[in-house]
Amino acid sequence: MEENKSFKYYSQEPESPHPWNAEFGISNASDRRYAFSRQSSFKQSMRDPQTPSFSNGSSKPFLSRNVSSIDIPPGFYSFDHSKEGNFDAKGSADKFSVFDSVFWVFRVMRTGNRQMKRLLIMISLNVAYSTAELAIGLFTGRIGLVSDAFHLTFGCGLLTFSLFAMAASRRKSDSAYTYGYQRLEVLSAFTNALFLLFLSFSLAVEALHAFIQDESEHKHYLIVSAVTNLLVNLMGVWFFRNYARVNLVYRKPEDMNYHSVCLHVLADSVRSAGLILASWFLSLGVNNAEVLCLGLVSVAVFMLVMPLFKASGGVLLQMAPPNISSSALAKCWWQITSHEDVIEVSQARFWELVPGHVVGSLSLQVKKEMDDRRILEYVHNLYHELGIHDLTVQTDYA
Repeated sequence: MEENKSFKYYSQEPESPHPWNAEFGISNASDRRYAFSRQSSFKQSMRDPQTPSFSNGSSKPFLSRNVSSIDIPPGFYSFDHSKEGNFDAKGSADKFSVFDSVFWVFRVMRTGNRQMKRLLIMISLNVAYSTAELAIGLFTGRIGLVSDAFHLTFGCGLLTFSLFAMAASRRKSDSAYTYGYQRLEVLSAFTNALFLLFLSFSLAVEALHAFIQDESEHKHYLIVSAVTNLLVNLMGVWFFRNYARVNLVYRKPEDMNYHSVCLHVLADSVRSAGLILASWFLSLGVNNAEVLCLGLVSVAVFMLVMPLFKASGGVLLQMAPPNISSSALAKCWWQITSHEDVIEVSQARFWELVPGHVVGSLSLQVKKEMDDRRILEYVHNLYHELGIHDLTVQTDYA
């Protein structure tokens, strides 16, 4: 069978004729100890490959093994450079300062894609509007305007974090973050969803407070603020209109982040529209109009954001991939178990690192004195058909 560079395999034989020596080194070069994984989507190259020394001399082995781990000397791995500028992975966590990180992010924003530039425009408009609203509120003594300005400022902070995640996720993997920075997009989406759930709860509390104490009259001056805020947010909805839906299939991590940004500005638009509608109903003499409108807005925001909250939280909690049914995974399990050379299958774990990147691992107990490479290729092909390209398989001899 032709050797494929995308395969690595591990197998361990308890009664191997070439055991580990007393110093946990490899006593013979023919010791069969392999690792198997296919990582076609894990973009990571190795330059200047080095080969372990298997000599029986007194020199320390290249890979030294202790009770709980295998220690790899520093500098063994050499990662790719970043997309933007040179980035040395060795010691990157120590050498890369906060100032350099911020400067690099702003440089990526300046040369980023269309969605990043649109989000930057949205943030700039919201910052300008919230600053003006805060100044007017402090000058006129309107507490409602000051409160709304702080709400917009906090929302701008979350949108800024989304923009930062879009830029930082483009960085390549390094020695500190071996899977890369793409999970920042998922974390940003979860943070936006959590904020919108809090917004829904606060609107429900505000509606209850308005119902207990009839204080609807003092909210009439917010009509101008609500109309302006609605126009700004509608521009954001137009920018991210391709993601303006409740249930969205996330094929890439940026899809989840873009969806969270769209839901953020859409929820703010619904909130502003609810305040405008409440003021109009109050002008017509409708009793408890604000209670009704705020209650409806609270329910609408909750329904909009709950699917995103579940999806992003599931990725962060490493749940089973939602795009692969449990019956399909069970079928693969039974097919592997029924193989003539496999005795037992255990520790099968599958999760979604980010949307579109499924990771899996399992352990096999196979018959003694058989070539496990054929089994490893068979197992990989089964899970490859399900969309699991980052798979690690460990084999042990019975």
